[in-house]
Amino acid sequence: MKLYERTLTIRVSRMKDAQALMDIDELVWTERTAPEPLRWTSREEFLRHCPPESQLVADADGTVCGYVGFRDPTGLAAHAHVCEINIAVHPAYQREGIGTRLIGEAKVWAAGQGKLKLRLRVLSTNAGAIRFYRKCGFVEEGRLHREYRVGGGYADEIWMAYFLDV
Repeated sequence: MKLYERTLTIRVSRMKDAQALMDIDELVWTERTAPEPLRWTSREEFLRHCPPESQLVADADGTVCGYVGFRDPTGLAAHAHVCEINIAVHPAYQREGIGTRLIGEAKVWAAGQGKLKLRLRVLSTNAGAIRFYRKCGFVEEGRLHREYRVGGGYADEIWMAYFLDV
């Protein structure tokens, strides 16, 4: 079933979403997409790092199929205008526009919070994600060369940003 055949709702995360979000993390954050696979040891650990309302969740006909998480990068008042994001869409729902919808809603949410900049990090080996972020208006701000050893080689960490005040 394609997205146009579903009812997609974007909403803030709830406590009851924890297991579905943990499952998405396990499927999406692999050696190809992250420096190492993301495996939560417990629901409690997940909720300590990702409490309710710290993510926008894509809900397709009652099934959590993706999210965009947001956090304050440093906790410094001088940095309060910046929001760091991460996004994941369940593999069964990818390439249906859900990620684009999530990024769009993240921009709206961030602007409503007075944020002026969204930033993210992506591995140089994740060409599909880089294309997606560029399509969403993100630009490369910096690169940490050979930052991670993954898959028998090295990957750069690319820092990308979207400016809400432009």
